[in-house]
Amino acid sequence: MSAKEPISFHVVSSDLSKVSADALVIAVSKGADGPVILDAPISPAALTSLKASLSSLGVTGTADQVVRLPGLPDTGAKILVLAGIGKLRDGAATDEALRRTAGAAIRQLAGLKHVVFALPTTSVAQLGAIAEGAALGGYQYASLHSSTEGRQAPVSKVTIHSTLAKDPALAAAVERAAIVAKAVNATRTLVNEPPSRLYPATFAEAAKDLAKGLPVKVTVLDEKRMLKEGWGGIMGVGQGSSRPPRMVKLEYKSDRAVASLAFVGKGITFDSGGISIKPGAGMVTMKCDMAGAGAVLNAVLAVAALGLPVNVTGWLCIAENMPSGTAIRPSDVLTILGGKTVEVLNTDAEGRLVMADGLVAASQELPDVIIDVATLTGAQMMALGNRTAGVMGDEGVSAALKAAADRAGELIWPMPLPEELRPSLDSPVADMANIGERMGGMMTAAVFLQEFIGKGKDGETIPWAHLDIAGPAFNEGAAYGYTPKQGTGMSVRTLIAYVEDVVARSA
Repeated sequence: MSAKEPISFHVVSSDLSKVSADALVIAVSKGADGPVILDAPISPAALTSLKASLSSLGVTGTADQVVRLPGLPDTGAKILVLAGIGKLRDGAATDEALRRTAGAAIRQLAGLKHVVFALPTTSVAQLGAIAEGAALGGYQYASLHSSTEGRQAPVSKVTIHSTLAKDPALAAAVERAAIVAKAVNATRTLVNEPPSRLYPATFAEAAKDLAKGLPVKVTVLDEKRMLKEGWGGIMGVGQGSSRPPRMVKLEYKSDRAVASLAFVGKGITFDSGGISIKPGAGMVTMKCDMAGAGAVLNAVLAVAALGLPVNVTGWLCIAENMPSGTAIRPSDVLTILGGKTVEVLNTDAEGRLVMADGLVAASQELPDVIIDVATLTGAQMMALGNRTAGVMGDEGVSAALKAAADRAGELIWPMPLPEELRPSLDSPVADMANIGERMGGMMTAAVFLQEFIGKGKDGETIPWAHLDIAGPAFNEGAAYGYTPKQGTGMSVRTLIAYVEDVVARSA
């Protein structure tokens, strides 16, 4: 589960003819009348000739398009790369457009060592977006192939050309980009690991390894302790597996904390569905069912690495859901931490059971806000597709998460929690059942989770929101922008941006 060495970044404003590199990347937008080259630092004669050739070269400016040409005499790069940035918004490139363009270029230029970006930038934030996109686009999973033949090494050095090279805020922006990308890429690697390598015990060990060197306390609760303390949801789901469950608690504390936050993540390292077993085709991607816990883990570590003035606790609810003679059955009743009982009508609705324990535990510490992240329902994909997550919960927290996601470049959409869904979770033998109304299943699952949010210091229910990332956590299609195939690291950047926004609002 080791990570590759990160990309090194440099920002310069000097003449590019003095910068020796493998490639120089310039941006091409998709204009109303055809492709448009944006702010290229090349000679007027070369620019005129290039513009006249765009059509014959098949350059359109469409996002993700990368076209290689021979290098120009007035640059120090061996090749010139025309990278599509898509349509501009109000005549300017957004941070996310720059992030995706840099990611798409770096991803498709694997095999080269040093790439120079000369993209249109007007702020330090945009330079940070380019660095972040490049670091995300350069991600490669250290696969288990027996041979490396045909695999191209990722770009190792990036130089960004900008007149803002001496801005005093630049170093912090690039450092932030590196920390955020490291967190996302670490999450991707955890998701990509086969379940034969990543199971509850090894996931817990990975959490401890990733936290080394950071001011984060890691506590691992094993099955003996959880059984004694009454963690009925996690223990119930995990009892069918030969690999017992784990609860991992992460604690980051700042002596300047302006808020106390709790993140809870679903960590099902493999979901067979249990006794309510999934069809074979439905199991193929179920190694990704721990993506929520992976995101929570690395978001907490990133917050610590950034030194943000908050207290953050992460709860990783880790189990493997398998069918066996010891597995829970439909009609079994589990007692969740704190005493609430749940009738299990479908063992494939297991994520909400482990999350219930985590939400109760998080509530007991009286944080200001609780946010949970889970690959919870197939209904999320039916409602919002494969790239957009759903957010449900308190309006204020949901709106803040939506704003943070917009800034970070992730797609989430607010969904309601209709009151009429709660009666469908009633059970004749327990406090509630683990499944209810099938239509609107994403929202029904969130209504279930809401039942386990406790009271805060003021006696009111703790503000809470739930992120269902079932679709966008795992990319089964082709890579795009800075997003690779398989694990995407979805929600890590949103959680980090949310914490940054909490800090900014307190200033």
